[in-house]
Amino acid sequence: MIGFKNTMAEEEDMGNGAFQRAPLVFPGRSGGRSLWLVVLLAILGAALCFVVFATGRIAGTRAEYALRDRALAAFPLAADSLKGEIEKQRMIPLVLARDGAVQEMLRSPSTANEAALDEKLRAIARDAGSSILYIINPEGVAVAASNAGEPTSFVGSDYRFRHYFTEAMADGAAMQYALGTVSARPGLYLSSRVDGPEGPLGVVVVKVELDRVESRWLESGFVVFTTDERGVVLATSVPQWRFGALSPLSAKEKQTARDRLQLPGVTFEPVPLSRRGDNLVTATPESRSAGFVAVSQDLGKAVPGWRMSLLIPADTEISSAVMTARVTTLLALVLVGFVIFIIVRRRRAARQRQEVLVLLNAELEHRVELRTAELQSSNAALAGEIAERENAEARVRRLRDELAQANRLSILGQITAGVAHEINQPVAAIRTYAENAARLLGIGRSQETAENLTSIVAMTGRIGTITETLRSFSRRASGSMGPILADDAIDGALSLLSGRIRDSGVTIERKRIDPSPIVMASRMRLEQILVNLLQNALDALKDQPEPRVEIALAENGEMVAISLRDNGPGLAPDIRRSLFMPFVTNKEKGLGLGLVISQEIARELGGSLRHDDAGHGRGTSFTVELRRAA
Repeated sequence: MIGFKNTMAEEEDMGNGAFQRAPLVFPGRSGGRSLWLVVLLAILGAALCFVVFATGRIAGTRAEYALRDRALAAFPLAADSLKGEIEKQRMIPLVLARDGAVQEMLRSPSTANEAALDEKLRAIARDAGSSILYIINPEGVAVAASNAGEPTSFVGSDYRFRHYFTEAMADGAAMQYALGTVSARPGLYLSSRVDGPEGPLGVVVVKVELDRVESRWLESGFVVFTTDERGVVLATSVPQWRFGALSPLSAKEKQTARDRLQLPGVTFEPVPLSRRGDNLVTATPESRSAGFVAVSQDLGKAVPGWRMSLLIPADTEISSAVMTARVTTLLALVLVGFVIFIIVRRRRAARQRQEVLVLLNAELEHRVELRTAELQSSNAALAGEIAERENAEARVRRLRDELAQANRLSILGQITAGVAHEINQPVAAIRTYAENAARLLGIGRSQETAENLTSIVAMTGRIGTITETLRSFSRRASGSMGPILADDAIDGALSLLSGRIRDSGVTIERKRIDPSPIVMASRMRLEQILVNLLQNALDALKDQPEPRVEIALAENGEMVAISLRDNGPGLAPDIRRSLFMPFVTNKEKGLGLGLVISQEIARELGGSLRHDDAGHGRGTSFTVELRRAA
């Protein structure tokens, strides 16, 4: 250890003076060495600046594309909120155009009919969240409206000048974005023609004010707006941009836009928005200009001719990414230089430390040998513990399999009576067919005799199917899994319980998927789970009015769900909290092991069994999830 201390002291001396005293030797004279040093430092400085600048540029580009990906991810949400609102409202005039009361009022106007229809329109507009809902006769005059009787009532107003009226009368349906003549509020008008046997009877119109959609856009923190074919801004989260143009319009385009939007005094001033790259734009949604990453797409059939744009603020994030990259690069280069300096400095001390390390290594090897002997002894003890634990786990698995087999045999005992009833029917039929065959054979009617014998063969086949189902269910499951049809397992469970289901009067409703999904499972073990759940449902539905069990299949990615829901009284809160604990049951003669065993089987099959809480008094629902077969 003394030698080690001396070595460290020598290293300190090197750091204090020895390394500094070693002069750098450059070829040539002293003036030449200084020139070389200046040139070298200038090259290193230029390289450093270039690397820092280039790194910042790359980081800025990456941040820009990351923001573009965020904008593309957020775009469907913004578009769907608009499409959803429009599609919901679009159905109202389509349905009302086929309403008998609307058609009758347009054919035979009367004060009573108009009052009843006004009230009906008011209720529909209130429930659907529509701004205004009104009906126009073939002459273009509103004859009923959801705001009838109010100061701003549309009843009696002439709407022949509106495109949504003339186009709906001509084409059957129309859409127009414009300002309201009474409210002076912008909105989207959706109209549908009312047809009668003698021809068009009028038009049903709903006005959709997109305030809620625009509010959601504003709350998202993004700038979102839509434009028509001429680039005129319509719905937008920036109200001052409404009816502005993305690019200057010619006089003819302005006139066309005014006619379409019916805005006689609007000049369609350009929106403060300019592109400065592939993805970047400069915009002024508020008091100052800022940079944004922009994406835009057509809205398609939902809103023909409309295009939506979404802008994400970019200046702060891009500047932060550029600054972070440049500072990080600069620090990394400084660190690399410092590391090189340390490496050169330590290389001289490495040779002196080598001798000390030889001595330390010898001591370390001795200690390693001692520690190795200790570890070998510990490993031997640990191996014994591992073997003992493996034996215990094997015993647990064996006991669990035996418990599952006992559960299957218990279920088998419960359903034996029902299956015996199933067998008695074909046995009775066989006896009847045999007696008839004997009589027919005695009187020489061989054709009818053969038909009776064929029926006997079919009945014996049915008995064989029932007994084979029981025998397969009673066998101990091998644990092997493979691809099976989920519907086959459900059919097997229902077959086992068919007698009890029929006697109990329970209705089984199945919701299938075509084609039936294929799952990875053992059919016997899956049937055991389903029989357990069906037995519980049948017990719960005893003495219930109109008992019903719904069995549904659903696919969720790589998983297939089998759900069983009954309309019984449901589970008490204390039972729900300890549902999958052993010996917890609400049955007088139950052991409380059926659900525990079923959940364990589901886990072994690579899936799960859960209780879906539907609320007290609303029935009980369980779902088995299994992996889909490749």
